[in-house]
Amino acid sequence: MHAHVTRLADVFAMLGGAILFVIVMVTTTNTGAFILDRFMGLFGQDVSGLPGYEDFVQLAISGAALMFFPYTQASRGHVAVDLFVANAPMPVKRLLDHMWLTLTAAVALFLAYWMVHGMLESRSDAAEAGVLGWPIWPFYLPGIASMVLWAVVSVSQIFGDARYA
Repeated sequence: MHAHVTRLADVFAMLGGAILFVIVMVTTTNTGAFILDRFMGLFGQDVSGLPGYEDFVQLAISGAALMFFPYTQASRGHVAVDLFVANAPMPVKRLLDHMWLTLTAAVALFLAYWMVHGMLESRSDAAEAGVLGWPIWPFYLPGIASMVLWAVVSVSQIFGDARYA
C-alpha cells in the first residue's frame, strides 16, 4: 500500500507542476501584453492584458501549492532535526518518528476538515471570482484531497517505511 500511496503523491505533484506551468504561461502572456501595450502606445495602439488574470492565478495557485505536500512527505523532504537523536538507540528514533508522523497526519486531517467547512461556506454563499465570475468552491477540492493524501502518506510511512527498520 505504501508504494501505491507514494505513486499517488507523485501524480499529485506532477499535476501541481502542470498547474504551475499553466500559471507561468498565463503570467508570461499577460506580462507580454503589458509590454506590448507600452510599446504600441507610442503609435496610438492599445493592447490589453488578460481579463481575470488575477482571479485565475489566485484560484489556480490555491490548489497547486498544496498538491506538493504529499510528495514532500513521501520523499521525507520536510524539515527534520536529527541533531539531538543522531546517537539515540533505534527504538527511540522509531518512536519519535512515529509520533511525528502521527502528529503530521492529525494536522493534515485538521486542515482538511476546516477546508471542507470553508468550501461548504463558500458554496452556500455562492462566492464567485470577481472578474471571471467562476464559483470559488470547486477550487477547494484539490487542496482538500492533498491534505487527505498527506495524512495517508504519513500513516503509510508508519507502517510501510523502512527508514528505521
